[in-house]
Amino acid sequence: MNSSSSGFNVSTLIYRDSYSTVVAKNVIVMALGLIINYINGSLIHTFRKHQIFYVNPRYILFIHLVVNDMIQLTTTVSLFVLSYIFYRINVSLCCLIVTFSVFTTLNTPLNLAVMAVECYIAICLPLRHAEFCTIKRTYILIGSIWAMSAVSTLPDVFILLATEPVELFHSTIFCQIDELFRHPMHLKKREVSYTVYLIVVWLTLLYTYIRIFLAARTAKAAKAAEGDTKKARNTILLHGFQLLLCMLTYVAHLIRKPLVYSFPEHYINIIFASYIIVQILPRFISPIVYGLRDNTFRQHLKKYLLCTVRSSIKP
Repeated sequence: MNSSSSGFNVSTLIYRDSYSTVVAKNVIVMALGLIINYINGSLIHTFRKHQIFYVNPRYILFIHLVVNDMIQLTTTVSLFVLSYIFYRINVSLCCLIVTFSVFTTLNTPLNLAVMAVECYIAICLPLRHAEFCTIKRTYILIGSIWAMSAVSTLPDVFILLATEPVELFHSTIFCQIDELFRHPMHLKKREVSYTVYLIVVWLTLLYTYIRIFLAARTAKAAKAAEGDTKKARNTILLHGFQLLLCMLTYVAHLIRKPLVYSFPEHYINIIFASYIIVQILPRFISPIVYGLRDNTFRQHLKKYLLCTVRSSIKP
């Protein structure tokens, strides 16, 4: 892929990957994408096959996060591969893919905040958990997550339609969000919305963690309750770590700029490493939080995987 670093005031330099490097990078990205989506697909299949999961708000929220991650991973991997095959793609197609990617990127921290609140209610308000966390309210919350993401994302599309000529949508560009949404209003709106989102989500996680931590201190006498509380506290910490990785999406460009200034000859490698850390790695955390740590889910998933293996070795 040819790459010009004009955004970093070194527009006279053009960097080009060798053929073997192009193949290696695409194989790595596609392999990681397929592996993560296969694991997530297995989690979704396990969820659908057992009623114990789809009548539980906690697992419904988890599967929504998994489906959201699959959509986000598929769009970003598709953009990565297309950027090497075609380099420039149609603006209308780029707008559709980028919009889906931004939607799902904003959904993740909101979903993590809702899951943290559910953990808080289960530990600190156990007698009212069934009252507050119903199936209907869970689906309403999921709809609200998409609605809030739409409120932040769709104005970018409207600004694009209002400020750019119609001919733009019949042209081709290198598809990335800064190339597509380049009006100053986009940048200001994005900074404000991202800041508000992250402050609200971090305050939610901090509040729920502190309350669960205090509940753990008062539950030392009852070992079973203490174990459940400790597990919930560790889950909130994992949510925080996952959110920290998701935050890299919003600050990655600030980290990349000094690196590109210092090592302009490694521009493409910096972009590739940033892509793996920011877009791929956070998608790998979701299966660990519940799929592998949760005993109930792990037992059913193991049973399904074992059946798959046994069926594959039958004569």
